[in-house]
Amino acid sequence: MLSKPPAGSFTLLYFASASTFTRKTSEHIPAPLGASKLFKVLEERYPGFHKKVLDSCAVTINLEYVDIEADLGDDPSMADRIIQEGDEVAIIPPVSSG
Repeated sequence: MLSKPPAGSFTLLYFASASTFTRKTSEHIPAPLGASKLFKVLEERYPGFHKKVLDSCAVTINLEYVDIEADLGDDPSMADRIIQEGDEVAIIPPVSSG
């Protein structure tokens, strides 16, 4: 079970290759943070993360799928989406089957 994030932060969950790349299953990130800035923050913490993981991943905020990069140009409300204290964000790489 995940612990509640400390005051002033949100929980970021990593799955599959995202977890392998960061060597973490979760961490706490300071909030509030504009959703449009999330990928930049992660790239600064983990150089190469964007190209190797984020280019093909799904992102959820409080269990709701969001398309941060694609929606920014098409939907101005997405650019204003703020990840709040206590929110849960997940980075979910694609899952292959076979």
